[in-house]
Amino acid sequence: GRAMHVAALPLALLAALCARLSALCCSLVRLSLPLALPLRGWPRPAAPVRGAAAARQRERRRDGAAPTPTSVNYHFTRQCNYKCGFCFHTAKTSFVLPLEEAKRGLAMLKEAGMEKINFSGGEPFLQDRGEFVGKLVQFCKQVLKLPSVSIVSNGSMIREQWFRKYGEYLDILAISCDSFDEEVNVLIGRGQGKKSHVEKLHKLRKWCRDYAVAFKINSVINRFNIEEDMNEQIKALNPVRWKVFQCLLIEGENCGEDALREVEKFLISDDDFERFLDRHKNVSCLVPESNQKMRDSYLILDEYMRFLNCTNGRKEPSKSILDVGVEEAIQFSGFDEKMFLKRGGKYVWSKADMKLDW
Repeated sequence: GRAMHVAALPLALLAALCARLSALCCSLVRLSLPLALPLRGWPRPAAPVRGAAAARQRERRRDGAAPTPTSVNYHFTRQCNYKCGFCFHTAKTSFVLPLEEAKRGLAMLKEAGMEKINFSGGEPFLQDRGEFVGKLVQFCKQVLKLPSVSIVSNGSMIREQWFRKYGEYLDILAISCDSFDEEVNVLIGRGQGKKSHVEKLHKLRKWCRDYAVAFKINSVINRFNIEEDMNEQIKALNPVRWKVFQCLLIEGENCGEDALREVEKFLISDDDFERFLDRHKNVSCLVPESNQKMRDSYLILDEYMRFLNCTNGRKEPSKSILDVGVEEAIQFSGFDEKMFLKRGGKYVWSKADMKLDW
């Protein structure tokens, strides 16, 4: 037994070195700088905030004013039935707040100035087969009377009966679709056996029209779909917005030693992203979002209702708004209000104000 234990030591050491090497590669890709990594078991030092992000934090502290949570993305679950290789909000926990606690937090956000709530995940329709998110949508529109309530979903679990019950309370449904080629969707990890992601997309488009819900498409541009021409398909689906994201690297989520995904093979350059945008420049509903625009211009709440600060390339949580209130928690969000407005984060987002051909 002792001989086997000694023989296993080099393997254990090799595994530890591989984990460190992965983390180092992740950091080099993200920052193009050599980083010193802590030894296993040592506490990880808090990453310092540098450059423009640090200047913004100093400016906010001087002003003493917390940003207004005008538009909030609430990732109330991390669980998902897909395994997209570039996912930057992975299933690291299975926790979901009790419904009444979630409602309490949403009411606090409304009091602090929230006008738009976006429910996301994970996959939001996994929890109670869509009943949980349905009840939150109804609460936000009927009780809080928010101007805009939206959901981002992969669409695979949505049924027409959900629209019958909750469609009137939903302003926008955004469906994630990265390719109109099913083989590419499978390569990305956005597949469910023999079910067609693209066929379901068209079915959801019809239901949105039937039940007066604005239809939106989100696409993550990556190494597998960078050469695809989506002009005709997007124009045929005619979404109110087509959000086109550059594949984003987030340490601890899709790269590094404690990540559940390996994003490196999906990453594209800024020039690649610009080429894709240029190919689709005549699509009027296109809304491009580079890594720079994405990183600091979203207010993200996790499953514990903690704001996630992404300014250092990983998600660093604040304290929960349920414990310390919105104003204190949001100070640690890293939220860039100016970039939020610059990227067009505020738009006509209530379906009552949209002139849509349902």
